[in-house]
Amino acid sequence: MKRRIAVIAILLCMGIVCGVSLTGNQTYAQTRTATATPAMPQITVYNPMGTPPPVTLQPQAPRLNTLDGKTVYFLNTGYIGTDRLMAVMMDWFKANYPKTNVVYRDASNGVSLSALNDAMWAELTEKGDAAIVGLGH
Repeated sequence: MKRRIAVIAILLCMGIVCGVSLTGNQTYAQTRTATATPAMPQITVYNPMGTPPPVTLQPQAPRLNTLDGKTVYFLNTGYIGTDRLMAVMMDWFKANYPKTNVVYRDASNGVSLSALNDAMWAELTEKGDAAIVGLGH
């Protein structure tokens, strides 16, 4: 979002500067009044924001009644700093939910859920009751 705003601001500033320099130029003003408007080449302008793909909404998983006796997976996908965050969260879970089984897995092959391999998905779905995934921002 910040990058989009920066690009738009730069394009607007370039337009303002170019517009001011053209209208303030005496020779441009004289030729414009003395002769017909010069033929400007036609250009194609593309939207720098692009077109985002459509979003498919997915329902949330049902909430667990209790965490006692459940297995919670902490999955680190390799985003910077998530290893420290996962360690702090696991310590909190161990202190506040001692009957909960906490499992840490490092899936450093990518920072998205689609990059997980089949073995990791199979383990999460078979043995896990919940998962906390460190995707980054």
